[in-house]
Amino acid sequence: MCHAITALKLNIQQLAVEATGVELNAMKIADNTEITKAGVELEATEEIKPCWTKPSPKDDQSNGFVTMSLTIGPEYHSSQIADAVVIARYLGATLVLPEIRGNELGKSRKFQDMYDVEKFKMNLDGVVKVVDKLPAEWTTKKPAVIRVPNRVTEDFILDTIQPAFQKNSYLRLAIIFSSVSLKPKGTNNKDLDSTACHAMFTGLKLNAEYSEVAEQMLGRLKELSQKSDGRVLAVDTRTDLLEKKTCKTSAGARRKGCYNPQEVLNFLKKVGFSANTTIYLTETWWHKGLNNLKKAFPNTYTKASNSSSTI
Repeated sequence: MCHAITALKLNIQQLAVEATGVELNAMKIADNTEITKAGVELEATEEIKPCWTKPSPKDDQSNGFVTMSLTIGPEYHSSQIADAVVIARYLGATLVLPEIRGNELGKSRKFQDMYDVEKFKMNLDGVVKVVDKLPAEWTTKKPAVIRVPNRVTEDFILDTIQPAFQKNSYLRLAIIFSSVSLKPKGTNNKDLDSTACHAMFTGLKLNAEYSEVAEQMLGRLKELSQKSDGRVLAVDTRTDLLEKKTCKTSAGARRKGCYNPQEVLNFLKKVGFSANTTIYLTETWWHKGLNNLKKAFPNTYTKASNSSSTI
């Protein structure tokens, strides 16, 4: 699948990438250890081309409905949408516009409070049918609730999701992030791959209110980058998952799916990044485990943290 950057074009964690034209790619260091870093610098004027083709159109015939909620935080929304679109298209189902749920139980917002509904529908036109809400005659029915691992595979759809859908025709998806590994999952289904990429990178667009804030953050990152020779690193840190010990290791202990802040710090020093490099972390809040990273790289920021580390 297309996993150059697992985020939306306007998602907060990609703003640093847009500021410098830096693309994520995997690099190997000593002892065949793999880590993901920002490494290839592009000219600011170079056009960034999509790494996928738009899926071929399908008719509007619907065999049922797929519902879900966007959860955890904006940095996860694009990935959740991609999974939901892939599943709905594969099943020939209609996707119901999701609601947005925060960390506090019982609190939610409408999709349009944060994202542009019309652009969402327009960008997915022909890919999957989208409706604003579940038809009245379906609201009294009970959906089949399925826990879906992030970056769903065709095998999981065939073995787990499709049988439930054939019985019920009404699904409620709970997208779970059981691992922070960004290694692409192999597949021979080109339609599934292109659908996932198309939904992830073109599906969600922030509405005017949030887009303005995002542009302000982008401007701030550009300003900060001037202090570090135009370099900004966007580091996808997920302390919440690391604390749950969901980081997977493969090929013995030499290959890991994620790295803690100290390991990131060691890597950045090893490959020669200077102390004045601007680093943008995708963390929602500042964690004390990031203090050593900021000590070594003072220009380290999150989108919302203490006053000395906020952009």
